Amino acid sequence: MAFLKFNKNELVNLAYSLKREIICANKTGAYSNTSIVGCNTRRYHGLLAVTLDRFGGDHYVLLSALDESIIVRGKRFNLGIHCYGDIYEPRGHKYVVDFAEDPMPSITCKVGEVLFRKSLILAPDKDQVLVKYELLESPAPVTLLVKPFLAFRSAHALTSQNDQANTSYQEVPGGVSFRMYPNFPDLNLQLSDSKAEWKYLPCWNNRITYSDEYRRGFDCTEDLFTPGVFSMKLSQGGSVVLSAATVEINPTQIKRQFNSYQSKLPEVTGYRDQLRCCADWLITRHNGVAMINAGLSWLKTGLLRETLIALPGLTLHGLSNPALFEEILDNLIAAEQERLTVRTTQVESPLYMAVTLQQYIDWGADPSKVWKKYGATIKMILDSYLPGRRKEVAMHPNGLLWAQVDGVALSWMNAYVGGRALTERAGYQIETNAFWYNAICFALDMESRYGLKNSAFNSRWAPVCEMVRASFKDVFIDPASGRLADYVDASGRNMDTRPNQLYAIWVKYSPLDEEMFPEVLRIIDNELVTSRGIRTLSPRDPKYKGVYEGSQIERDLAYHQGCTRPFLLEPYIEMSFKVKGPSFLKRAEWLIEGFWADLSKHGVGAFSELYDGDPPHEPHGVISSALSTAALLAVSDMIENNKEA
Repeated sequence: MAFLKFNKNELVNLAYSLKREIICANKTGAYSNTSIVGCNTRRYHGLLAVTLDRFGGDHYVLLSALDESIIVRGKRFNLGIHCYGDIYEPRGHKYVVDFAEDPMPSITCKVGEVLFRKSLILAPDKDQVLVKYELLESPAPVTLLVKPFLAFRSAHALTSQNDQANTSYQEVPGGVSFRMYPNFPDLNLQLSDSKAEWKYLPCWNNRITYSDEYRRGFDCTEDLFTPGVFSMKLSQGGSVVLSAATVEINPTQIKRQFNSYQSKLPEVTGYRDQLRCCADWLITRHNGVAMINAGLSWLKTGLLRETLIALPGLTLHGLSNPALFEEILDNLIAAEQERLTVRTTQVESPLYMAVTLQQYIDWGADPSKVWKKYGATIKMILDSYLPGRRKEVAMHPNGLLWAQVDGVALSWMNAYVGGRALTERAGYQIETNAFWYNAICFALDMESRYGLKNSAFNSRWAPVCEMVRASFKDVFIDPASGRLADYVDASGRNMDTRPNQLYAIWVKYSPLDEEMFPEVLRIIDNELVTSRGIRTLSPRDPKYKGVYEGSQIERDLAYHQGCTRPFLLEPYIEMSFKVKGPSFLKRAEWLIEGFWADLSKHGVGAFSELYDGDPPHEPHGVISSALSTAALLAVSDMIENNKEA
């Protein structure tokens, strides 16, 4: 991405470079993730992490890192970097003179008169990472040494030196193969250089420290196994490619394979291109099943809420692929029957299915075909909220949904500290009931137009619809202030200013009168809107935490108590255009400009999950978020449409 700029003078400054991460993902569910200087700072970092069905479908880091050294005229220079406690050794970052993300992540080092480049490509269709080493300039031939650091452990865990590890290797064409523990796949390390040599020097590197885990208060040290070192000769202009894969590769094809993948990398000339690239990264096809990864590199794939919200943005606004939209939605429905119709701890999520289908229809899908295919699912979801069906939530006699399981947060605001839900919000939740009303209205409308004549469904649900609308106003509008409650429990209305009220005016079938829309937006404008998304709580609230830093407890206290969410910009900007018209255009453009500026930090070229509620609004959370990416794609289309209007 030539449009991404880095401060080259700051690359050698670890305070700068360690906060900027490379992230690549592919269709098999594999990823490659490290800092831009190659120093791992999280347990999730690794050059090759793969999805293993045999262990429950989670990510497992096989290859943690590769350390490179060059020998020039008898002098050895180690280009690697690791942290041990508070000591960095070796300190290869001091040789870094450039980092580029376009067309692939590349680090350039300068050692005296030697200019050396390392580039990385994750194969799009297999569990394989390819690393290309190029000797760009050198007054003399160079010996390149490459030392692998093996992990073979869950991406969520850490490993240590142990007697159960199989530290032996097998020879394969052009390299060696490892399998440190039973049931893991082989990790094949192979080189394109037929003259490369392997020397077996088994050793455990103990107490490697991950600084980001330390900063967060987590376990942060582990032992990694280094089995030996590859050695090869390079002359100026020469190159060699290393393949790390779960399958054997013909070594004579490795360099050609790298060049082929490089030639097919999409051209990125602007922010819209980068958004599309991220959308593609976040959609996997593991075992041929298309799903959405909620966030790289540690959130899960196929989550109900995240998939329903992100699906239109990624597949329609991003990739213009309605067939992929339906494929992912069909897979989700098949996999999530229990959450959709039996039980879930995010009670609003099944009801969001109606919003997702409404967005599909607005994008251009044939409504009659949509209802024919998905109408039965919507009806089953609605029926599951009737009294006696679900234990966590049910329709009350007034038509509204009451959600309560003592001690459990039954909404998307579900952070816990010490086992205690910080935002339990038991009772009538405003967004859940807005989605409830919208889903009922959507079903009634679609059934009347495309369903059976004299439908029994409409006869049964039409009275419920009217009851919900009347009750919604009575329950959620505070007579004294005219403001909306966030939720209502046995003690009365909770008047915390949160973004959940936004959904009450954003849904296509709002239970509120349009005269109230400007007032809701005014409150959100005054207390929640920032240059990096919508705050989860007003700064005027004593519970507000404006910075997502410190221990796990401190960060959880801020997670839904002030941190912003970029994905909330989609409903906010859409409603602002609806209420304020074209005059909102400049404001909308300003609201997303900051995300372009942040592309060169946190996850390089990716869109973060959340930001501090306080200026300067630093990014946090997963470095490539499906929700953020999808929302920015949808908002970009809104802005373009309003420019044309």
